[in-house]
Amino acid sequence: MTTLTTEQLDDLQVFLKDWLRHSGRTQADLRRALRASSIRMPVLLEELAGVYGRDGLTGLAQRLCEIESLWQGEDQGGEADDQVSASLDDSLGQLDLLLQEIRLDSGEA
Repeated sequence: MTTLTTEQLDDLQVFLKDWLRHSGRTQADLRRALRASSIRMPVLLEELAGVYGRDGLTGLAQRLCEIESLWQGEDQGGEADDQVSASLDDSLGQLDLLLQEIRLDSGEA
C-alpha cells in the first residue's frame, strides 16, 4: 500500500484549501462529497490518502475531478452567476490538465 509522505500531505492540504477558496466551497462541502465523518482537515486528508493508497496519484486526481464535476452539476442546477460558473469551469479545466499530466508522467496516456 502506497502512502503519502508528510510533505505530500502538506502540499495536498495547501492545494485543497486553495481549491475550496477559489471554487467557493467549504470543508463541509468536501466532507459531503467524500462522505467523511468530519469536516476537520486531518479527516479529509485521511480520506484522500486512502484513495491515494488504493489508486495512486492518478486515482486521487480522478477523485478530485469527480468532486469538481459533482459540484459543477449542483451549481448548474441552481441559480449560479456567470462569475462563479466561469471560476468552476477554470477549476475543472485545471484539474483535468493535472490528471492528464499525471497520466503522461506515469505512462498511462
